[in-house]
Amino acid sequence: MAVLALILVALIALEHVYILVLEMILWTTPRGMKAFGLKPDQAAQTRVMAANQGLYNGFLAAGLIWSLIHPDAAVAFQLKLFFLGCVVVAGLYGGATASRKIFVIQALPAAIALVAVLLVS
Repeated sequence: MAVLALILVALIALEHVYILVLEMILWTTPRGMKAFGLKPDQAAQTRVMAANQGLYNGFLAAGLIWSLIHPDAAVAFQLKLFFLGCVVVAGLYGGATASRKIFVIQALPAAIALVAVLLVS
C-alpha cells in the first residue's frame, strides 16, 4: 500500500508538471486551446494569466516531488499532506468556479492520493 501511495503522489506531481506545460508553453497552441476550450483570441488575451497559473501548478508539482525525495519520513509525510491538500482545495475551487471537469481531473485524484497517504501512515 505504501508503494501505491507513493505512485499516486508521483502521478499527481506529473499531472501538475503537465498543467504547467499546458499553461506556460502550450496555451496558444492547438493542444493548449483544445485542453481549455479556448478560441485563438481568448488564448492570446489570457496568455500572461495562464502562465501565472502554470507557475503555481509548478510549485504544487515541486512540493509533491520534494515530499517524495525528502529523507526524513515524518517531514515527507507532512509535505505530502500539505501539497495534496493544496491540490484538493485548488481542484474544489476550480471545479466550483471554472469548470466541473476540474473536480474529476484535479480534486478527485489528489483526494484519492491523500487518502492513500493517510492509510499508510
